[in-house]
Amino acid sequence: MLGLLGRAAHRTSLIEFLGRGSHLMTDFPPALRAGIIGGGFMAAVHSRAIRAAGGSVVAATASSADRAHLARKSTGARHAAASVRELVQREDIDVVHVCSPNAVHQEHAVQALEAGKWLVCEKPLATSVRAAESILDASTCSGLGGSVPFVYRFHPMVREMRARIAAGALGAPSVIHGSYLQDWLAAENATNWRVDPRLGGRSRAFADIGSHWFDLLEFVTGDRVTRVSAQGLTAFPQRNGGAATTEDAVSVQFATEGGAIGAMVVSQVSAGRKNRLHLEISGSDASFAFDQEQPESLWHGSLPGATQLARDGDQLAPDAARLSLLPPGHPQGYQDAFNAFVADSHSFFAGTLGPEAQRGLPQLQDGLRAAEICDAVLDSVDSSGSWVETTSALRTESESARVAV
Repeated sequence: MLGLLGRAAHRTSLIEFLGRGSHLMTDFPPALRAGIIGGGFMAAVHSRAIRAAGGSVVAATASSADRAHLARKSTGARHAAASVRELVQREDIDVVHVCSPNAVHQEHAVQALEAGKWLVCEKPLATSVRAAESILDASTCSGLGGSVPFVYRFHPMVREMRARIAAGALGAPSVIHGSYLQDWLAAENATNWRVDPRLGGRSRAFADIGSHWFDLLEFVTGDRVTRVSAQGLTAFPQRNGGAATTEDAVSVQFATEGGAIGAMVVSQVSAGRKNRLHLEISGSDASFAFDQEQPESLWHGSLPGATQLARDGDQLAPDAARLSLLPPGHPQGYQDAFNAFVADSHSFFAGTLGPEAQRGLPQLQDGLRAAEICDAVLDSVDSSGSWVETTSALRTESESARVAV
């Protein structure tokens, strides 16, 4: 079996090959070899993004031998691995994509890192702050990093929003509000493994989609949420004859380090809302709003009036234009954003991702940050809406295993 040095030599030769043309280093991600743990919807999304990034899916595994063969089919992997251990020990895999149920993310992520593999781990990174910290510890010990699919960062108009706020177009932020609404659990007989806390963890709706909203908020503003007050709702205490104890919806008030206040609602029981993430930020000079179901535009509000800014790579900030792959009028969507996330992840692992793109890549530290906010929200719900501080991660970037050979 190749050790870390052997794998390092493989990556070094890959980088040297790519380096023969500098445009290749900029335009094309490396052809990394991936293994996928899991075989559901998200595993299929990951597999398409891996191939779009020029990589290959070598093997897939799941919770049993039968499920592993189904995972191989759903992901198009060349092989079915009998176990997670077998998959992470394969010499022909560079990166492991963890798409298993939330409760085993920690176990699978640590196994991958300890086996010398780079890591892409679905969110939530872990079901508690302590579990997320253990993944970062494993990353530090292995010298290998990882990423977490907060993929809405990769819509070009989100990057445009971020660039304009960074340039001062917003002014001083004051009010932030929005929601993330779905309806896939709006019927009492609707269920999924996420409903079972033994598989999904302590939180369902907030950990699953609320984490996306708060990541996007902190990413585009550069601000940090410092405290929260939350209420939770379990709309159907019984689903298909079984107890449902995790939340269907959460409302959250919050305050930020920069002095803004805000409120948002997360729901998986809002009939007719399929996947509506909406974020609006108001400041002293302007307002901006992004709607994930209409990702080709960015709303800009000012005292003279409001306008819809359409995606046009020639008119966007450089980091937004980089992600604008199609001409205006040719819509980009969720899979495009996911493809860009995986391409940047694989380029980062190979050491070919530029500094600005690195700043936009959600890494393990960002997964820990999401766990901190989630724990604070749940603690507030459990204490009848009391204000709870969000702990601030103390690790610096240099401690987050941002290592590239």
